[in-house]
Amino acid sequence: MKSMTVKKALGLLRKHDISPIELVDMCHRRLKETTNLNYMVHNIPSQLLHKHARIAEQSYVKGSSKALDGIPVAFKDNFCMRNIPTTCASRMLLNYKPPYTATMVEKVAQAGGIIVGKTNMDEFAMGSGSVDSCYGPVVNPWNFALNLQGQESILDEESSLSDWFISGGSSGGSAAAVAAGACLAAFGSDTGGSTRNPASYCGLVGLKATYGLLSRHGMIPLVNSMDVPGIVTKTVEDSAILLNAVAGHDVRDSTTVQEKYAPFEIDDTFDVSKVYVGIPREFHTPGLSPEVLKLWKATADALEQAGAKVAEVSMPHAKHCLNCYHVLCCCEVASNFSRYTGIEFGLRCGSEESTEDLYAESRHHGFNDVVRGRILAGNFFLLRRNFDRFFLKAQRIRRLISNDFKAVFSSGIHFLLTPTTLTDAPSFSWFSQKDNRTRSAEQDIFTTAANMAGTPAVSLPLSNSQRGLPLSLQLMGPHFSESRLLSLAYWLEQQAHFQHLDLDFLDRK
Repeated sequence: MKSMTVKKALGLLRKHDISPIELVDMCHRRLKETTNLNYMVHNIPSQLLHKHARIAEQSYVKGSSKALDGIPVAFKDNFCMRNIPTTCASRMLLNYKPPYTATMVEKVAQAGGIIVGKTNMDEFAMGSGSVDSCYGPVVNPWNFALNLQGQESILDEESSLSDWFISGGSSGGSAAAVAAGACLAAFGSDTGGSTRNPASYCGLVGLKATYGLLSRHGMIPLVNSMDVPGIVTKTVEDSAILLNAVAGHDVRDSTTVQEKYAPFEIDDTFDVSKVYVGIPREFHTPGLSPEVLKLWKATADALEQAGAKVAEVSMPHAKHCLNCYHVLCCCEVASNFSRYTGIEFGLRCGSEESTEDLYAESRHHGFNDVVRGRILAGNFFLLRRNFDRFFLKAQRIRRLISNDFKAVFSSGIHFLLTPTTLTDAPSFSWFSQKDNRTRSAEQDIFTTAANMAGTPAVSLPLSNSQRGLPLSLQLMGPHFSESRLLSLAYWLEQQAHFQHLDLDFLDRK
């Protein structure tokens, strides 16, 4: 399973060296071996998986296979699947089964992908650690490899507080599922870095496409103006394969682009000498670990030695990004979450004789402190007396941040190279010393800007820390530059000395 990528699996399936049922069973076995990592919250029954696998097998026999035929894929639990629980890891939606299916889920299924389950997350995607789920925290699979708590158990039956490394968030379950081998690719959501952050901590490639390239229909919203479906894979080539299968206009999402999507392949002859890479000076921030800084400099040097032009650039409004993001996020949360009343769907508590009591009790028992806090903050920012001071001001700053990207890319810069996170994966004991708001601000410092501007970004692992954990960097490019962005990422991936996670010893136990 260590080297089983989407591309390799497709090749084996086409040559009939492996069957879709065997591939699904391999992933299902790994899921059972790593259950205590707590990354999967809803499993698709094995008989249904085998049914889809047999359909995929027939496609290969007939020579009419589709882009993802037989590939096991998981989805974050904020993507709706008809008649399958979709909870956003919240008590508010524990009894919710959507009457419709998200476009991303439909497109994966139409391309032949086999959906194996729904993954754990921070409640309603609010967080950067995947530790605030009503199902309990997600544990980083690299804990197995480092043998922090032994190979038998990382958490005890009560999810106790023996120390372990987090998987990142809020799509930590999706990243952990791919890293553990329970699927070959997974979808998360990315509002301020929620796909790239866990991909970085779990040693994976995390892609946030240009806003509007992937449909948000059926993805339960957090911040409509920034939410983007994210793709988590083991390699850059796999990211391109998944992107090609799901990108394009959706009549059910008015924010998707109208132009017909043109699929592409990674350019393995990409000429790095024609690339101009910018290093934003404002991203040299306090708290950046020496190891990440060293990798950042070494990667810039490697690009220069290969003939690329590398220069420091300025994005003067980047320093305001986190505060701006916090205000806009809370405001849209306050608006979006007014739908959770306990009347039409979701948790219902309190006296039905009083609508006010019903709303208050349902929300009090349904939401955790993090969600309630953002709703309250958003309503405060949107008060008439505060509207101009907070919401409008944040919108203006967002425009300035977006203009920084436009100015840099119009100056001749092709891509920006930055860290993805400050450090390698933090331990739970360190992460839990401060509140969610503080940790999210720390962890999202490099990732929120791409969401504010709507530009594509990809995080990829390039080295290992002294502790043996993944270290990743991020590439950002102009709107709709995914083809060249991933080609450069592929070149960096080929030059890297990253040691991938190997859990094959679990199969031998």
